[in-house]
Amino acid sequence: MNTAATIPAKAGPDERHRVIFAGICALILTVGLARFAYTPMLPIMRDQAGLSHLAGGWLATINYAGYMSGALLAASISDLGRKFVLYRIGLVIGVLSTAAMGLTDNVLLWGGLRFVAGLSSTAGLLMASGLVLNWLIRRGHRPELGLHFMGIGLGIAVSGIAVGSMAEWLAWDAQWLGLGALGLVFFVPAWWWLPAPVSVQVAAASAAPTLTAPTRRWMWLMIASYFCAGFGFVTSATFIVAILVKLPLLAGKGSWVWVIVGLAAAPSAFVWDRVAHSIGRIQALMIAYGLQVVSIVLPAFTDSAALNVVGALLFGATFVGIVSLTLTIVGRHFPANPAKAMAKMTLSYGVAQIVAPAMAGYIATATGSYQGALIVTAVVMVGGMALLQALIHEERRAAHP
Repeated sequence: MNTAATIPAKAGPDERHRVIFAGICALILTVGLARFAYTPMLPIMRDQAGLSHLAGGWLATINYAGYMSGALLAASISDLGRKFVLYRIGLVIGVLSTAAMGLTDNVLLWGGLRFVAGLSSTAGLLMASGLVLNWLIRRGHRPELGLHFMGIGLGIAVSGIAVGSMAEWLAWDAQWLGLGALGLVFFVPAWWWLPAPVSVQVAAASAAPTLTAPTRRWMWLMIASYFCAGFGFVTSATFIVAILVKLPLLAGKGSWVWVIVGLAAAPSAFVWDRVAHSIGRIQALMIAYGLQVVSIVLPAFTDSAALNVVGALLFGATFVGIVSLTLTIVGRHFPANPAKAMAKMTLSYGVAQIVAPAMAGYIATATGSYQGALIVTAVVMVGGMALLQALIHEERRAAHP
């Protein structure tokens, strides 16, 4: 058998850049526009389309239920060819579900569209990442996805810039149609520049050192702490714009606050990787959780525009890092089958993303503000930090029984 015929030559930098750019475009479309454009659009829809606090919270919950369903579907499929088909279906759904939000004012239909938009986001977050990784391995490149995950922050920034640019001259429904049209710009490279996958024969699990399998208690502590992280992430991600636009100096500038979040998120995975190399991954997670608590409590206790912008920066700089650090830790502990362990983590994170927005919607309806929801979220995140501290003790106990 001719080895040269089965192992492609290493691709040039231009081809590598095209493939990575395709993955970034997939994230901008399915996460930045289909999933997260709802955040800067939420206050606009409340003002112009009559969306209530409670309905707004439930639409966010339904959106994350769609994401969790897609994540579980992705985790259940091992065949890369089928994942490639689902990836392309997700791209189409991302464009259509975004534009269709502007074609109705029925809350039930909005709920259905938010569900399928959440479903489509797994095309960029899970399927595109696997396909890009497959291509990098097959072509002899280092299997790193740091550049790919920059698409999350860039997608948030793109959705904020788009909504901020259209808010002055288009009504809410026309803005959704404009976001759908913008999605087509990213759809084309995401569709054409990500090649179909080819099976990769990995050599005997490589010689890289791996960690011993953790105890059951360690795994449950990690799952519980990640639930807290999901709770903290989704409350800020869903309501941060709606909260900050009520401040006099930020009135009418909510979309630009969302841009700040995205720009802070874009390089954060690289920064947290370096912090983790210096002090350890779980210790880095503790710091990230602590900074996110600060980002949550600032809008609850101060009306200062400057401090609230600092809070938005801290949120953007931490949430992608928390996800990347957590999944890296779990993957290193389960090198033989990381997907199964990551699926448990995704389920925990996803459950929090369903519970938290509905909770915030109920509290906001009862009190007329999001302050109570932010305080509850901060307490949950502090609980997550306590679980991480317990995780450190568990690792020490396992190392020195």
